[in-house]
Amino acid sequence: MGNILATGRLAAYGWNGLRRDAVAGLTVAAVALPQAMAYALIAGVDPRIGLYTAVVMTAVAAVFGSSSHLINGPTNAISLVVFSAIAGLELHGDDVSAHALQAVFLLSLLVGGCQIVIALFRLGDLTRYVSESVILGFMAGAGLLVALGQVPNLLGVRQMGDGHQILIVRLWETVTAGNAVNWASVALGAGTALVVIGLRRLENRLKILLPDMLIGVVLASLVAWQLGLIDPGKGMDVPPGSFPTFAPPVVSDFGWVTRLSGSALAIALLGLLEALAVAKSIASRTREPLDYNRQCLAEGLANVVGGLFQCMPGSGSLTRSAINYQAGAVSRLSGIVAAAAVAAALLAFAGLAKFVPKSALAGLLMVIAWRLVDWKRLRYCLRATRFDAVVCLITAGAAVFISVEYSILIGIFFSFLFFVPRAARLQASELVVSPERVVREKQRGDPECGKLVLLSLEGELFFGAAPELDEYLAGLKRRVEQGVRVVILRMKRIRNPDMVCLERLQHFLQDAAALKAVVLVCGVRPDFAQVLHNLRFDQWLPPDCVFREEEAVMSSTLQAVRRAYAILGDDLCPTCPRRGESPAEKADWYYMI
Repeated sequence: MGNILATGRLAAYGWNGLRRDAVAGLTVAAVALPQAMAYALIAGVDPRIGLYTAVVMTAVAAVFGSSSHLINGPTNAISLVVFSAIAGLELHGDDVSAHALQAVFLLSLLVGGCQIVIALFRLGDLTRYVSESVILGFMAGAGLLVALGQVPNLLGVRQMGDGHQILIVRLWETVTAGNAVNWASVALGAGTALVVIGLRRLENRLKILLPDMLIGVVLASLVAWQLGLIDPGKGMDVPPGSFPTFAPPVVSDFGWVTRLSGSALAIALLGLLEALAVAKSIASRTREPLDYNRQCLAEGLANVVGGLFQCMPGSGSLTRSAINYQAGAVSRLSGIVAAAAVAAALLAFAGLAKFVPKSALAGLLMVIAWRLVDWKRLRYCLRATRFDAVVCLITAGAAVFISVEYSILIGIFFSFLFFVPRAARLQASELVVSPERVVREKQRGDPECGKLVLLSLEGELFFGAAPELDEYLAGLKRRVEQGVRVVILRMKRIRNPDMVCLERLQHFLQDAAALKAVVLVCGVRPDFAQVLHNLRFDQWLPPDCVFREEEAVMSSTLQAVRRAYAILGDDLCPTCPRRGESPAEKADWYYMI
């Protein structure tokens, strides 16, 4: 809604946009209701807390966020970390559950506070350095986890294991436990998936918007109710009339703040990475511009307000955001509709949530898991470069075999691990002056000049490139020792010089001066010149040995070449193109690059 009002296009939004957002919001709410209760149980708190979170966090983040499709609330990964953080408090006493609940609310406040600080310092922009390969791998791994996590519900069997085990282990224990498959559940889940797929194809053919997921869930619930496939006594009981109220956490032990601070920071970073990864993935399809710092602020505000209204920490939801997008949402109003729908269900119809068959939701979520992955871009990534493919596969594998909450961090680590050596590749190419008066790259068969060397450097001149720089400068020093009188270093294409490489350069310049050789530094750009000034190079390096690029009437490289030949005079090597020229020809000499 905010993006529409901000651009003054409310009229263009119209009833069609309102209808699409309403349908998308209701569809999200249909999944959010049972999902929020399940995630609360994973976190070890009452199911109502998950529903409160699905109301408060979803609404606040929708109002202040940047993405039109991101839906906030309780998530699987955050719930697991919350459970671990609260378990680490080792609470004792007569009312452990009440203390644990207050600790959860406090944790939500701390998480939100960390995220707001990140937003205020505008650190959210750092997320743009997260490789797209990491995001695609995260989506692929998370999509697989969503599908695998629904297998027990689809089969109608009891899930084995506990929240501390990875999903693959829990699924293996469930499948090998010998539980009888409920074929009615399988048929109901498969039927829901087929209805959703069929309606989407019909929608594409007729070019009209159909609430395929909402229709699929409603039809499955009606069929299950008519055939008596649902036992309400086995559902999660959420009494009608429940609603989040303003209730700041009661902290009985202020040591909780210290003990929860580490977990709060971890959850804050994880939540931002997950939310922004989901938002960026959807934005890559919609081409919607995102304000990362604004979204970080929205995440923080949602968690802070949630902590004051009896909510657990949350983040951008992978599945519900995908549902929102796939159901046709066009603005953030869909998030507000979803929050309002869950709130309405809490007030009046919470008891009916138990009639939504889990197998139907399982079938729906499996379809969502398939649609969650951008298969076209994933194939593009895997074919692009080995770097992209490896990072993508590592991230996806980490999500499946380690944990989804750490998969993004693992992917980021490996992307930087692989990128740094690539960035540290400092390239060097020797240039020569050809008989046609052209300064060009040296080719095979060109004679080696024994008096003048022109070396062009290209790449990042930071500490990671120091070994390669040492190798190039050592080669130049050997040639100086063999009789070279003038060395031209072309620095036009070097970037981000740091003290380590500049120290190496200083040592080479001083060694060359001791050997009576002249080193001319050309292509010096303003940032490089400023660093040279900061390090007092101008106090010992003659100004006529430095050729700044922005001050040159012609190319600073050509000026350096003219200066080099002026220094050499008639002391030229046998193959020099200037040998044998008359004074008039030498005066008219010019060069091209």
